[in-house]
Amino acid sequence: MAQTPATLMRGGSSKCWIFDARDLPEDRDRLEAMLMEVFGAADPHQLDGIGGGTSVTSKAVFVRPSLNVDADLEYLFAQVGVGECLVDWGRDCGDCATAVALWAVEALGLFTGAPTTTVRMRNINTGTELAAEVDTTAHPLPVTVPGVLGSGTGIHLTFRNPGGKSTGSLWPALAHRNRLSVDGVTMTVSMIDAAAPVVIIDAHSLGISAVASESQVAQHVPMLRKVRTHAAVQMNLACSAEDPIHPVPEVGIVGPPRDYTTTLGEDIRADDYDISVRMISESLPHPSVGLTSAVAIALASTVPDSALGEIYMRESRRAPSLRTERSIRSVPLRLGTLGGVLHCEVKIQGDETEVHLHRAARRLAEAQLCLR
Repeated sequence: MAQTPATLMRGGSSKCWIFDARDLPEDRDRLEAMLMEVFGAADPHQLDGIGGGTSVTSKAVFVRPSLNVDADLEYLFAQVGVGECLVDWGRDCGDCATAVALWAVEALGLFTGAPTTTVRMRNINTGTELAAEVDTTAHPLPVTVPGVLGSGTGIHLTFRNPGGKSTGSLWPALAHRNRLSVDGVTMTVSMIDAAAPVVIIDAHSLGISAVASESQVAQHVPMLRKVRTHAAVQMNLACSAEDPIHPVPEVGIVGPPRDYTTTLGEDIRADDYDISVRMISESLPHPSVGLTSAVAIALASTVPDSALGEIYMRESRRAPSLRTERSIRSVPLRLGTLGGVLHCEVKIQGDETEVHLHRAARRLAEAQLCLR
């Protein structure tokens, strides 16, 4: 029986298995077959594999040193099916990028000996460029993230010029705000491609509370999946709404801040954040928010006529003074998610755009995975 080494990491609110790409064949078909077998993808519980039985715990990353002088490493992300034999190679995962950065410092020898070590990364799936500043002090302070009880090593993650990586345009539907009709329901949406293609729905127009609980979001998953297929056509990601459902664009609802209680029992006040966000991951409510989705939402918040820009401008007293032309614009954003409040910051200078997020990662296990 063959074996291959792998490391189980938690990055942000996801878990992923990290492989050194130099240990494995480059052929993607062979990698896909290996992942479906070793994760137990066909089983919705993934009992005969290393998968965790949910979309946020059924992920893999293949990492290799980069030949490009602008990056230290490259990584290929794989979202492994849960209950279906498939592997999605069409997107990135920011939380896994956080895990990759910490893994690279320890496994690839990128540690500089300084209090922080910067890891420059390129995502192979989308071409997105990221930089991760890893806390490499002798005794790093424990850092927590929304939706996770445990702590990890602090990592400051920066997405550089993330727009249009999947569709070629930051606004693939040509407008900042659109009207989309699904099953007789007409809703206000924004369709944006930044780090990942995302369709953002005004919760009020869909008749959903923006601070819906996890169980309430689950009730609306069938409709949100239909919204995904219709938005995919508008974003040039699919030819027809009747095409098989794909995991992109990512789907979420947004609305003004209201008091709510997180899935971990923490009471959040409306004053603690700027915009309510509820996302789905594959076919389940996301425990917080996917990091690539957060990047898209953060950028959309800087546009006043987007589905959430108006909400942000109205709810955040800081917003109007932060929008000045031709100078550096720094736009902070606090997202109220099922797991808690996520802080983002958009920095724009001329044609350069960065989205900053604070995350944490932790190594959970080293393993030799057995392959049939």
